[in-house]
Amino acid sequence: MAKRILIRADDLGYCEAVNLGIAKTVKEGLISSVGLMPNMPTAKAGLDLIAGYDVCLGQHTNVCVGKPICDPSLIPSITNENGEFKSSKEYRSAKEDFVVLYEVVLEIEAQYAKFKELTGREPEYFEAHAVASDNLFKGLEIVAERHHLPLLPFALGGPVKFRNTTIVTSMESMAPDYDPFTALKTAVLKDYAEDECPMFVCHPGYLDWYILQTSSLTVNRTKEVEMLCDPKVKAWLEEQGVQLVTYRDL
Repeated sequence: MAKRILIRADDLGYCEAVNLGIAKTVKEGLISSVGLMPNMPTAKAGLDLIAGYDVCLGQHTNVCVGKPICDPSLIPSITNENGEFKSSKEYRSAKEDFVVLYEVVLEIEAQYAKFKELTGREPEYFEAHAVASDNLFKGLEIVAERHHLPLLPFALGGPVKFRNTTIVTSMESMAPDYDPFTALKTAVLKDYAEDECPMFVCHPGYLDWYILQTSSLTVNRTKEVEMLCDPKVKAWLEEQGVQLVTYRDL
């Protein structure tokens, strides 16, 4: 059984409703690690909602929702005719990786600069949103190495190395009959090696028109807000002797 767990919220900045849900889980719940989408118009509004709280902030690099920070004409492999990012559905349905490495590096760099402008600090972890692309992952590695950033490698379910800790990821948000508390219990109660730390990735949020139009992850976001703010969940973790940690602790 885990004696510690890292519970992370992704997608700060996605839209107003998601920002409100994440803010509630920071202020009233279990979230102390949050991934910011620097390119989104409501990124600053999301940060304002959690200002003053001790949050471990990461760059949740986004290349599949909204508009890029770069000029779209410079990154045509990942944008459409409207100057917006290609959707995650387009990435999933592609037969091969259409991301051009030097183009995605330009956008990752631009989002890194925007992250620093918005937050006034370096990201405490560095990873990407929703897209499985080898060239995106290579681009993240290049930018992370260039700026000495704490890269969190991509892995869904498998272990990855972050500093000196092996992180074992659990992310069940897309499951149709998702019960967040059951999923959290499962993650906690697995057997782990001494150097392993489970990471429970959440996408808490409320729903508005924008999220309903652009994301297939909807109702389960609201379930996660409720679970993360439920005093019974916190009490259960305390009964199990489980410590909540952030990337700073690893």
